[in-house]
Amino acid sequence: MNLLEKINQDLKQAMKSKDTLTVSTLRMLIAAARNKEISLRQDGKAELSDEQIVEVISSEIKKRRDSVEAYVQGGRQELADKESAEIKILEKYLPAQLSDEELAKAIESVVAAGAKDFGKVMGQVMAKVKGQADGAKVGEMVKKILAK
Repeated sequence: MNLLEKINQDLKQAMKSKDTLTVSTLRMLIAAARNKEISLRQDGKAELSDEQIVEVISSEIKKRRDSVEAYVQGGRQELADKESAEIKILEKYLPAQLSDEELAKAIESVVAAGAKDFGKVMGQVMAKVKGQADGAKVGEMVKKILAK
């Protein structure tokens, strides 16, 4: 079973259990995946791989994190709480996240290979840890390691 099939199966289960937040979140995720699939179809590809679906999920989580920040600054805590709950639902479909130690080792291996520029290090590290670490967290750690 691929990731999209699992998401659809979980959507059906959420509909049966009348979990409206999960239903709306998964429907939004499926719509985002379909939009990505349509944009790729123009390039000749038909179906999304699990890796591409993980990219869509990561993108949706990033959007929600930005929204949480904006809602908190705007004094709309109830909306921030809803977005946070959606993030938790979406995170279930991401691969296991790397620990800080594992992420630091990945960054240090790229730096040891000769990359000293922030952009180059970020590009190589993000390619290594696709879906297993948040880009903002990686960026902070790269800055700390390059500052040493």
